[in-house]
Amino acid sequence: MEVEEKLSPADRLTKEKQEWVKQFRLKFCVRPDFEITKNMIFPDGTLNQDYFRPPKGIKQEERKWTEVERELLIQGIEKHGIGHFGEISKELLPKWSTNDLRVKCIRLIGRQNLQLYRGWKGNADDIAREYEKNKEIGLKYGSWKQGVLVYDDDGNVEKALLEYHNCL
Repeated sequence: MEVEEKLSPADRLTKEKQEWVKQFRLKFCVRPDFEITKNMIFPDGTLNQDYFRPPKGIKQEERKWTEVERELLIQGIEKHGIGHFGEISKELLPKWSTNDLRVKCIRLIGRQNLQLYRGWKGNADDIAREYEKNKEIGLKYGSWKQGVLVYDDDGNVEKALLEYHNCL
């Protein structure tokens, strides 16, 4: 008890919260009807970190983005438009998640924020033109980062993009 008396009010509150969490785990995490849960936490309520680590020896499949897949993404953008990555994944690239395709599209079009492109459809030439325009704006305002246009704090990029998109 002497140690607890030396704790600051904030530390005491933290300790109380931690104890509450441990008791909560003891009450709800271990379920007799699910054998695997018996190893999830220790008898004192602390987490068994090893339980949550991925098994050793199991490697996630490393996938490489190929030129064929790039062309399929372009076909999907031409047919469905940017933002419709679920349809593109389902129809053309089932091994890639919608988020994977969104990230690939960001790289393809050269823009971190795809909001202004939502629903936009274009072929390979259109996409290349958009990439070059994004790169031009990014280099002009120092906002071309790792092959992608990002917004700047001064709003110059957003203004240039809005001007560009209103001219299309």
